[in-house]
Amino acid sequence: MEQTNTDPVIEKKPEQTKKMQPRRPAQKKYHPYHSKGKRQSPKDHSPATQNEESLKIIPLGGLGEVGRNMTLLEYKNSILIMDVGFRMPEEDMPGIDYIIPDISYLLKNDKYKNIEGVLITHGHYDHIGAVPYILHRIGNPPIFASPLSRGIIIKRQEEFPEHPKLDITEVKDGSKIKLGVFEIEFFRQNHNIPDNLGIFIKTPVGNIVNTSDFKFDNFPVNDLPTNFEKLKEIGKRGIAVLMSDSTGAEEEGHSLSEKQIFENMETIFENAKGRIIIATFSSLVNRIQQAVTLSEKYGRKVGFIGHSMKSNVELTKKLGYLKTQKGTLLKKVADVNGLPDKNVTILCTGAQGEESAGLMKIVTKQHPSITIKPGDTMVFSSSVIPGNERTVQGIKDDLLRQKANVFHYKMMDIHAGGHAQKEELREMILTMQPKFFMPIHGQFSMLFANSKLAQECGIPENNVLLADNGKIIEITPEKGFITKNEVASEYVMVDGLGIGDVGEIVLRDRQMLAEDGIFVIIAVVNRRTGKVQDSPDIISRGFVYLRESKDLLYQTRKKVIQTIEKATVSGQVVNWTYIKDNVKNTVGDFLFQKTKRRPMVLPVIIEV
Repeated sequence: MEQTNTDPVIEKKPEQTKKMQPRRPAQKKYHPYHSKGKRQSPKDHSPATQNEESLKIIPLGGLGEVGRNMTLLEYKNSILIMDVGFRMPEEDMPGIDYIIPDISYLLKNDKYKNIEGVLITHGHYDHIGAVPYILHRIGNPPIFASPLSRGIIIKRQEEFPEHPKLDITEVKDGSKIKLGVFEIEFFRQNHNIPDNLGIFIKTPVGNIVNTSDFKFDNFPVNDLPTNFEKLKEIGKRGIAVLMSDSTGAEEEGHSLSEKQIFENMETIFENAKGRIIIATFSSLVNRIQQAVTLSEKYGRKVGFIGHSMKSNVELTKKLGYLKTQKGTLLKKVADVNGLPDKNVTILCTGAQGEESAGLMKIVTKQHPSITIKPGDTMVFSSSVIPGNERTVQGIKDDLLRQKANVFHYKMMDIHAGGHAQKEELREMILTMQPKFFMPIHGQFSMLFANSKLAQECGIPENNVLLADNGKIIEITPEKGFITKNEVASEYVMVDGLGIGDVGEIVLRDRQMLAEDGIFVIIAVVNRRTGKVQDSPDIISRGFVYLRESKDLLYQTRKKVIQTIEKATVSGQVVNWTYIKDNVKNTVGDFLFQKTKRRPMVLPVIIEV
């Protein structure tokens, strides 16, 4: 039911403030959090402006990248946070799970105590994924999120039982809240997940609109069409700054409607003779609903593979976002083996070729109950994230070798992105008629394309705020500009339970190990004579195969013995640290000379 303007205003309780505690184009910097002591950042500049009446917009992530969305609004001693997301690691970041925003600015001088609240636009991990890694570090401030977003956040927080319980208030289309000097209203926006909300914020210097990720879909799934009358009404209030999604800004025309996707998916269901296996994102609730609806129409039962897939299906069904008939969903995917192939649909994760995901296990015959059968219909209902092309292509090839019928988005429209393209972005700008325009969410080329659209719509170039992460944008009733000041916004990497403990040096070591391997030398030295006893042992991993490199190993052992015995003199004190460094450098240079590769050399010297 749609909210009206008569909804009660939710005001933040005073005690909520009191209870808070304590790549390769350009050279990348990776910095850990330092909640104590000096922060290791070359750009630790506090805002130098003396204009206390200005509003500061500080993006900590999401600009010049897809993911890691987190933006601060700061006015005097009040701070609002919009989204707390992560992004996936790049190919040259071995072992890294996620990359999250750098919150050093909030930790410095206890600025986090000024946080009024955290506003969540929707439930995708690039907007909520960093919540378990950040919120407890900044005093566990109150969160405001839609019912589905709230459910996903709480479900994931169960994996972190040691963290304090989150303070989450549900909001929806039309909900109004007051946090400090900020008056906020949420409004419905189409995306590819239900309960996506745009944000209107009334500030002392003017009105701000964050579009969230959006598209204009007149025939959405599990959602209502865009309320254009509401958007027009918001635009009439006078918008100082429009912060607009830029992901689709380089794409001409209008984004695909989910209605078209549904029709194409139905064609596949009509013609499939055997099992249908659909690989998609576990968070793509709308696509899951389409698959379930079509399965029910064509007499198929549905099984699920992948922890996140099963978890999200369970949650969305419980919250009423996934609508199913009784008996459609199977409790265990293994139950499909007792059904005729024409009555089976399987939904799985792994559309991006993730090594541990369900699809990869099926293709490589590692799944305990599901393997590919000749005649299976395989549907990739997702676009390929840049960097994953080779892996995904390899999976497609393997599926074809196993006699499956493969469909993907380049063959027919079976996947629609959730982001507005040029036509919709232009309509949003013209509807809001902002004084200043700030492109958000996307690679720099996407931000740039969106900024050009704004200029085409009549916004002066000087009023387009094309910024980078960490830049401080100041807004006054008269002016809007990007200052020369910036805050730390470097990558903070999550590896297992470690947050920020993998920095530039550790990552470089991992890259070296991945590229050239490791070469361990173990030498036993007689303490009295300084002579090497026996022949040094050598362990090679990822460098050379020992059995096929006997001559290289023989020469290496000679180098090690010569280097150690040259530096040791009987009866005198020996600096073993110096000797190990000497062995490391000598062997490293020798191996590079012979192989043009430089493994990580680790000498181990044992005195006896």
